Amino acid sequence: MLEQGYCGATVRDIVRAAGAPQGSFTNHFESKEAFCLELLIRYFAMVRQNITKTLRNDSLKPLHRLRQWFDIQVDFLRQADFRNGCLIGNFSAEVGAHSETIHAKLAEIQAEIHESVLYCLKAAVKSGELPGTVDCKELAHFLYSSLQGAILQAKVERSPLPLKRFIRIAFSTILR
Repeated sequence: MLEQGYCGATVRDIVRAAGAPQGSFTNHFESKEAFCLELLIRYFAMVRQNITKTLRNDSLKPLHRLRQWFDIQVDFLRQADFRNGCLIGNFSAEVGAHSETIHAKLAEIQAEIHESVLYCLKAAVKSGELPGTVDCKELAHFLYSSLQGAILQAKVERSPLPLKRFIRIAFSTILR
């Protein structure tokens, strides 16, 4: 799914990659949509673990947590030489128009990510790392949207440079 996308990967591709007979797919999933929903849930479980270690980790300084979370994204994408992108972003661009069920799950996931970024930014204001005038809610939306855009651009360029640029500008001009 990360390599070929929702529309590009067939059930045959999925079972071949899993080394499973095609009949086993239909024994476990009623449709490709059901499989992708389960995949998204499992992927987000990994994302949630990273959020817990970083954005929601009150033992670290807030902006350090945010930076660590961004760095985890870069490291994950580096594993596939920036070819695959983020499943949440990929599905948001591709699947939302084809599946209301997956669209609803994506909206739920993005809301949870936003709340975690917001939590971290509010902590940064409280600790004095960011000025009290910062609109944390808007900034959280901006940062996540910009991160997803940088991930998409990194996928197109097959390079970490868009992500590095995003992180550098975010911390040198926005998060000061």
